[in-house]
Amino acid sequence: MPATNNLYVRANRGLVFLAVGMALLLFVPARTLYYWQAWLYLGVFFGASLLVTLYLAQHDPALLRRRLRGGPMAEKEPTQKLIMSITMIGFLALLIVPALDHRFMWSHVPIWVVIAGDVLVALGFYIVFLVYRENTFSSATIEIAENHQVVSSGPYAIVRHPMYVGGLLLFVGTALALGSYWGLLTVAVILPALLWRLVDEERFLAKNLPGYAEYCSRVRWRMIPGAF
Repeated sequence: MPATNNLYVRANRGLVFLAVGMALLLFVPARTLYYWQAWLYLGVFFGASLLVTLYLAQHDPALLRRRLRGGPMAEKEPTQKLIMSITMIGFLALLIVPALDHRFMWSHVPIWVVIAGDVLVALGFYIVFLVYRENTFSSATIEIAENHQVVSSGPYAIVRHPMYVGGLLLFVGTALALGSYWGLLTVAVILPALLWRLVDEERFLAKNLPGYAEYCSRVRWRMIPGAF
């Protein structure tokens, strides 16, 4: 129990640092605290993050520990280091561009679109939660864990990469939730890196995880049933 509590404290400390960083990236470029879209978005983002963290701390601390080891430097392959660097830059832009948009009033986004964006963010987190609940081997880095097995149940019975689906919904929802159509352009920077990582991950798993190639033959679609 003490180890689990310590892990939970570490995870929440990381969330606090992330919250401060994201708030600075939003409110400093906007040059105002009167940015209700940003406050609502941060509430949804970190409310969902806290709930997922609490669940993992109680039910799968090993997965939470692996998820804390993320970022470009945690990757072992140079290709993945590059991909994650591009994704990180894209996410920073996904916050800064809407903040500038709010400051200079480039977009005029209706309230219902902003609310829809927050719903997409929450839905993205919910899909990520389903992935965590179903797949204890999911990691922030591409690797083979001890006793790693192919997971083909839950969301994995529908698409091969439900985590990426949740991430994409979160990215698109972020731009809309922050009241910025221009922010959607930054998703165009993130999406190619996301797809690159997906293909590279499949290649790695097919080579190193027994049964994964057979799983791919059974579940045809990567992210969108009937399309991709």
